[in-house]
Amino acid sequence: MNIVKSPLWLRLLLPKLTWNRNRKEKHIYLTFDDGPIPDVTPQVLNILKKYNIQATFFCVGENIVKHPEIFEQVKLQGHRVGNHTYNHLKGWQTPLATYLENVEKCQQLTQTNLFRPPYGKCTLPQFKKLRDTYEIIMWDVITYDFDHKLSPEACYQNAIQHVTNGSIVVFHDNIKAVPRLLYALPKAIEYWLDKGYEFKLL
Repeated sequence: MNIVKSPLWLRLLLPKLTWNRNRKEKHIYLTFDDGPIPDVTPQVLNILKKYNIQATFFCVGENIVKHPEIFEQVKLQGHRVGNHTYNHLKGWQTPLATYLENVEKCQQLTQTNLFRPPYGKCTLPQFKKLRDTYEIIMWDVITYDFDHKLSPEACYQNAIQHVTNGSIVVFHDNIKAVPRLLYALPKAIEYWLDKGYEFKLL
């Protein structure tokens, strides 16, 4: 079963991580993980540009090296970038020193104070070390656009049904997300705009 909304117990267990922004403001924080990818990220940028929206892109270092022109395009359009490790590592399966080195390798490219662990998974020692340097950005709504078993409409419903003031929402600008991402993102943006939400950078 997909858990779309981050459970309260998890947020209480890890309160020093960022799960959402100010609940008093009618703001949404769109985030995109795993890019830059040539066949995906430019399409996301075009959608955001159409609606005059800025977002935060958590980039994988090796993808930045492969596609520097797209990475520059993300920044030139006024979006923020975050660190998503160099090789999209699974924290639970990676020794502390190796993980930190991989994050630092990505940091040489991203130069950011924002970090999101791939898969949302880090060990406690990894979290504690990274907290010294980064604001660790999690989420309170994840769309599961990467799940090939999910229909595009179900992805859209995931996006709109759980958002509240200050929500940090996760989409993915990777290949496997494309059918759901490109369907759900513009529809969700129009839904949220109609509800009076504003979109902000982290």
